[in-house]
Amino acid sequence: MPQFLIKTLFLSALFLLESCSAQSQLIEDELQTVTTESLKYYLYYPEGYESEEEEGFGLLLFLHGGGESGAELEEIKKNGPPKLLVEGKQFPFLVLAPQNPYRRKWWNTEAIVKLLDSVVETNNVDKKRIYLTGLSRGGSASWELATQYPKKFAAMAVVCGMAPLPYAHWINKKMPIWVFHGDKDEIISVEESDKMVAKLKEMNYNVRYTRYKDVGHNSWSKAYTTEELYEWLAEQKRD
Repeated sequence: MPQFLIKTLFLSALFLLESCSAQSQLIEDELQTVTTESLKYYLYYPEGYESEEEEGFGLLLFLHGGGESGAELEEIKKNGPPKLLVEGKQFPFLVLAPQNPYRRKWWNTEAIVKLLDSVVETNNVDKKRIYLTGLSRGGSASWELATQYPKKFAAMAVVCGMAPLPYAHWINKKMPIWVFHGDKDEIISVEESDKMVAKLKEMNYNVRYTRYKDVGHNSWSKAYTTEELYEWLAEQKRD
């Protein structure tokens, strides 16, 4: 074999060995990231808020569904408590209704809590009477918030949401929960709520379940016009 060919093969083999060695290195590093979010929202003040000498009012945090995400803020008035407010309903507590700014993304729960904390700190709100509710994608985000911040909410109402069953282990057992779902839901199967409620009851949680017969995904139309829901919420106070 010619000398130059032997030399070429040797250099090629050496290059391959060095490449393999470089690819197998394990390095340690760190990158500090900062994420900002811009949340538009509506904030409702109950009648008598300015004149009442009450130490603190309750506050209901409402999270809308995917259909109102990434649109004009006006869109969130189509469903849930914001729709009722437009129609003239009065609530005994403040109502905070932020908007998810992304059409195809899940709620940024960390940003929601930062907004919530800011509103609570700058208004006459009783921190032991903060209530949580959401529908569809907002219902799923409500489950997530309840697991990430188990000591923040006095009660939660979830409408046609979904969550992994292990979430049940992380929710505050002292927090009352009311779940609503339609048995004909083709977007988020009613089995999502069936399984979660069964798991919560198995673990002795304080949970109520309203399972609507022959109702599809828009179970929020019935759920949020249930007057007992708001009476139930107003009665709750976190220990």
